[in-house]
Parts: sequence; C-alpha cells; structure tokens
Amino acid sequence: MRCTTNVRIAISAESFLPRTNGVANSVAHVARSLRLLGHDCLIIAPDTFPQRDFEGIPVHRVRSVQIPGVHDVDIAVTSTAKMTAELEAFNPDVVHLASPFVLGRQVLAAARASRIPAVAIYQTHVAGFAHHYGLSGVSFLADSIVRAVHRSADLTLAPSRQCVDYLTGLGVPRIRLWGRGVDLVRFSPTRRSRELRDRWSPDGRPVVGFVGRLAPEKGVHMLAGLAASSDVRVVIVGDGPMRGELGRLMPRALFTDRLLGDDLVAAVASMDVLVATGELETFCQVVQEGMASGVPVVAPATGGPLDLVEHGETGLLYPPGDRQALEEHVRRVVMDEVLTARLRRNGLDQVSSKSWLAITHELLGHYSDVTGQALNPAA
Repeated sequence: MRCTTNVRIAISAESFLPRTNGVANSVAHVARSLRLLGHDCLIIAPDTFPQRDFEGIPVHRVRSVQIPGVHDVDIAVTSTAKMTAELEAFNPDVVHLASPFVLGRQVLAAARASRIPAVAIYQTHVAGFAHHYGLSGVSFLADSIVRAVHRSADLTLAPSRQCVDYLTGLGVPRIRLWGRGVDLVRFSPTRRSRELRDRWSPDGRPVVGFVGRLAPEKGVHMLAGLAASSDVRVVIVGDGPMRGELGRLMPRALFTDRLLGDDLVAAVASMDVLVATGELETFCQVVQEGMASGVPVVAPATGGPLDLVEHGETGLLYPPGDRQALEEHVRRVVMDEVLTARLRRNGLDQVSSKSWLAITHELLGHYSDVTGQALNPAA
C-alpha cells in the first residue's frame, strides 16, 4: 500500500541505533513504516556509531560527546548553519523531531530558518532523568529547553495524558496525543518457549520478569523482595550501569544481560508476569510488548502506564514506590488463573490495532495538518 502523496521527512533523533532505548527504537520503526508506505526519509543522529544507512534510509551522523558518568547518552555538537545546509540538501516537506533537546533544538532552528514545518515528539522526561543521575541543577535548565523547543514547533505529539499535562504546565501550545506501535509479528504468545522456562526455573516456579536498561531511573531495585523469595523466579533482561550493583542486591535473580531479536521476544513471551518498575516512563513500550506476548503486566500508576493499563482488566497498577503493593499484585496474578486469563485476553485485544503501520498512519495525519498535503494511503 502506497500513499497518494509522496512526502519527504527529515527525522532528527537524539539517539539512534545501535543504541537500544525508546527513542532509537521508535525512530527505527517509524522510519521503516514511512518507507514501506512510499515516503522518503533522512535520519539525523549522533555519530557514536558509524552506521550511515538504515535499511536503505540514509543516516546523517553529527559529531557527539558523552557526559562523564552518564552511560549511553549522546550529546550532538553541531550548529544551526550546518543543520540548515543538511535540510536544504534533502529538501524535506516536514521535519520530525524525536525527543528534541540538544540536536533537535538545532534542527528545529534550521527548519524555522528554512520555513519547513516541524512536528516535535515528546519522549523523554529529561528533568527527571537528570535528577536520577545526581544532576538536579540541570532540571530547571532542562524544563526551559523543553519549553522553548516545543513552543516553537508547529505541533507537539505527546505519548500520554500525564505528558500532555506536563507540557501544558510549561506553556506549550498545540499538543496532541500520539502513542507508539508494537511489532505484532515478533511479540506474540506463540514465541513462548518451554525450553527457556525450564532453563530459567527448573523447579517450576512462576517467572517474574523485567526488561529494560539497568539504570537508576528504571527502579529495578523494587524487585529485590521478590528476588529473595522462594515462591517466584525473578529474571532480569537487560544491561546498564547498575548491572553490578543490582547483581549484588539480588544474588538469587537470573540476569540474562541484553537480549535482541528472537532471543528477546522469546524471553518476554516466556514470562508469567512482566513488571515495569520505572516511574519516569513517558510511554512504557515494554507494557505493550508484554501485552502483545500474552503476558500479564504490573506497572506503577504514573506516566505512560496510566494510559496503557486499565487496572484489573489489562494489567495491574501499583502506587509508585510501594514495593509491598507491587509484590502483592505479582502474587495475585500468579495465584489467580481467572485473573491471569482475563489480563492476557484483554491485553492482547488492546494492542491488536496498535501495529507500527497503524500508528504511522496516525502520524501521517499529523504531518498532513502541518504541511497542508493529503497523505492518506491509496485504496
């Protein structure tokens, strides 16, 4: 299926593959879907890695540096003049700013100078992130940059109602809700592996899993009580700066380190409960991936999960920071077969219409509003 109007999109990404995080992964899925629908993309990203092509889509790499003591965060160093030249060479119809902060700010200024409409995608709670890394003094500056960037964009797309409220509080106008897709082919109950489960839990204990970066803002320490218990098996999928500390805190937990591709989807589908512990998640993609895999999810009642989880129907929500409630919810799921079946069924139903192509069609509608072009798919 192609579109009636071909559009050229320059995508600015504060982070991109092979980094594995919400911004990098969503940019990859959106760019891939736009290309499948017949559009032309250019990705502008930090040069932490040399890759200059993504599935036939050109990637322009910008010189970047890293903040000492903060892992996996790339700060692009460029100028408005350089980004203006890059945009003029590609000649886009619209600029897509993925989690704009440092690089996105320069690309937005270039778009304004070139009179190209820009859509800003709010994805990262930078102020909260800075606080978790002991950079509390940066929080006010972060809010100021977020305010300036999103107020200057033609349209801001936020992933959750809580994000809309936050941006509105900063004085950002022209905000709409736009969620994220999920790969419904890869994340599926059919990927559940008895062999993997037997290896993880040879005594048959229910598997309680976490998937994500092992970093301060992810709150993985909330699983310590469950990991020390004898009635469940805690499996932690991921890597990051807190790997060593968490290993010492939870010596009875199984750490798989980072998994990719088929190994990752099999791991998610083979869990009995998937717990999201981060309290700064603007969306919380792992919740959707758990639902698509037919796995009941437990998450904090804040941020993205508030929009994704209907308590008692598509998952369970616990008060942020309440470890006892988290543990009670997990045990409730593993002990109640009726509840488990309902959460699995309703979770699958909820994400069944959330493929990346479907979400990209929604995005094209937003592009259409700022460009004035008809971007509907051909019949």
